Amino acid sequence: MLIKSVRGFTPHYGKNCFFAENATLIGHLIMGNDCSVWYQAVVRGDVNSITIGNRVNIQDGAIIHGTYERSATTIGDDVSIGHNAIVHGCTIKDRVLIGMGSIIMDDSVVESNSIIAAGSVLPKNTIVTEGSVFAGIPAKKIKEISPELQQGEIERIAANYIEYASWFR
Repeated sequence: MLIKSVRGFTPHYGKNCFFAENATLIGHLIMGNDCSVWYQAVVRGDVNSITIGNRVNIQDGAIIHGTYERSATTIGDDVSIGHNAIVHGCTIKDRVLIGMGSIIMDDSVVESNSIIAAGSVLPKNTIVTEGSVFAGIPAKKIKEISPELQQGEIERIAANYIEYASWFR
């Protein structure tokens, strides 16, 4: 794993985190407990801050970044960021699933208990209301979260990644 300081900032992270050997953590990054950053994922806090809560998994190839002097990135608790997703200068609240290959752009807000479907693009300033499923390019609301999706996808994936990380420690 590469942990690199830049502009006087060094990444800080909590207990029981797993970082793959080729994961990259840079700069102004604060990450909570029980997080995981998987293979070839990059969390690059060089141009703005990145704040990540507890039990967040950043899957293979994902990129977390921001925009210089404009848009920081904030990610809440129990968030899963799917393979090859880009989360850029936005706010992701608690218990959210960002699907594989999705792009979340600057100043967008994804409220709690929501899913962004795989391959979706949230343009700048998109607001995803709590308990929604958004899909498409550009992403639009397609339905409300059901209890089955809440438990079977958001909660299940977040819990599974804590277990997966334990296999590598």
